[in-house]
Amino acid sequence: MTVRVVLVDDQALIRKGFKAIIDSAPDLEVVGEAGDGADAVPVVRAERADVVLMDIRMPGQDGIATTRAITDDDDLAGVRVIMLTTFELDENVVAAMSAGASGFLDKGVDPDVLLDAIRVVAAGEALLTPNATRALLASLGDRPASVPVDEQALQHLTAREREVVGLVGKGLSNTEIAEALFLSPLTAKTHVSRAMTKLHARDRAQLVAMAFKTGLTRLDDL
Repeated sequence: MTVRVVLVDDQALIRKGFKAIIDSAPDLEVVGEAGDGADAVPVVRAERADVVLMDIRMPGQDGIATTRAITDDDDLAGVRVIMLTTFELDENVVAAMSAGASGFLDKGVDPDVLLDAIRVVAAGEALLTPNATRALLASLGDRPASVPVDEQALQHLTAREREVVGLVGKGLSNTEIAEALFLSPLTAKTHVSRAMTKLHARDRAQLVAMAFKTGLTRLDDL
């Protein structure tokens, strides 16, 4: 099944470069483009996109506001957004994750990393690089109440689930977790889902924050 991608960036040259890379993969296809945030949502809806590569800084409606418009639309519930940026600023990381973004990519990313990232988020996983994770946690550290952890629920995690949460905190995908723990990808995904349920994590980004707040992952591990 081909992953349908929409590119949203105010620079046509950037869109052209990403399109050439993405269309070179047999399982990925750019089905639409938008030059600003205001035009993006209609394109995403019309082209039935699976993944959106979204520039975080655009004149007019920026990437964060556009991402929120996509994730707040019930008709676009399955669409995943990857933010494109030239640097991972703390406030941008937190704002984009709050808006529902599945992760970040530097605009100078290697082609193979770009293609793998699209596949990762299309599969329903989050893409959190070590730098983005550090930025997210640094901000959350100033607002501990923003990621409440049910200590009693934490006690109900199995030993394997604790291992899995620790690896989620390091930014590993379900596939990478499976390889690290010699599990099938489906089993790894099941452990992640159960841990999120037990810890009442809204999404994977929140699970990352919980991994650090509970000590299951440390900043030194990144």
